[in-house]
Amino acid sequence: MISGGLLLMVAGLAGCGPNPPPGGQAVEGPAVPVRVQPVESLPRIATEDVVGTIRPKLRAVIEAKVSGRIEQMRVVPGQRVKAGELLVQLDAREIQARHDQAQALREEARREFKRREILLQDKLISQAEFDAADAQLRVAEAAVQEAETLLGYIRVAAPFDGVITSKRADVGDLAAPGRPLVELEDPRTLRLEADVPEALMDRISLGDKLAVRVPAIDAQLEGTVSEIAPVADPNSRTFPVTLDLPPHAGLRSGQFGRLAVPVAEVRAIRVPTRAVIVRGQMEIAFVVVDGKAQLRLVKTGKQLKTEVEIVSGLNPGETLVVEAGDQLTDGQPVQVQ
Repeated sequence: MISGGLLLMVAGLAGCGPNPPPGGQAVEGPAVPVRVQPVESLPRIATEDVVGTIRPKLRAVIEAKVSGRIEQMRVVPGQRVKAGELLVQLDAREIQARHDQAQALREEARREFKRREILLQDKLISQAEFDAADAQLRVAEAAVQEAETLLGYIRVAAPFDGVITSKRADVGDLAAPGRPLVELEDPRTLRLEADVPEALMDRISLGDKLAVRVPAIDAQLEGTVSEIAPVADPNSRTFPVTLDLPPHAGLRSGQFGRLAVPVAEVRAIRVPTRAVIVRGQMEIAFVVVDGKAQLRLVKTGKQLKTEVEIVSGLNPGETLVVEAGDQLTDGQPVQVQ
């Protein structure tokens, strides 16, 4: 049932040309040059969207391996750093004292070892006494190595190239194992993490290339399935799936994305988006019949890049005006170019 208002709008569109003369014959306007193409029902893969989140492939929460007061905080959020670059410097006085003590004990153990080595050669001590000195020297050398390793831990460096995304501590705070200092991400390697319903899991395999839509940057990317969880979440009945994404301007961690999972092949009429004209609340298109433009009310469906599906209003085999349709009125002569 078409409402009276819609009929009036259609009548208005159809009568947009010059008024007919008193004799009742409409005056035909000049032929408008147009470009056309045949209306075709084409196959496409029907998909079901699954929402997901863009996350970095490389992400690290940086912590100190030893306890100590933070002496220098060398980075701020948003700062780019290179692998091995100093992020945090801890107070080293306590560890340095342990290192100095270990070195002193090692020197003493070396002297005792050399003394007992000479005594053993002169057969003034037993082999057991010499072995005890040797063991004491090895323990002292191990203590020095341990202290040197701890000294290296007072310099907290970046494990890879990336961007500082968060700072959890500052100068004067006490750093300790298990307490985050900064968070680091590599923005060059991003991926989409999505929870796919179990009903769609038979449609996805490792290595598949699937379409990923990111509304924030108005872009459609091709992601490669790199990880599929072997078990489902018992609460949501979904499987975590990860897709590696190619680099793209404006793509950032935390953005929202839609994964298009193919489910079936369907046929539908697809036309260029520019062929559909929006006037008020109506969508219209023009077809060419006997050299004249004929107005059609259409209903559109899924948007596919530069094309749009037509749910109703057009039939396969008709000749569709794809350019200059906004210059036409119903019944106007056209010249096909």
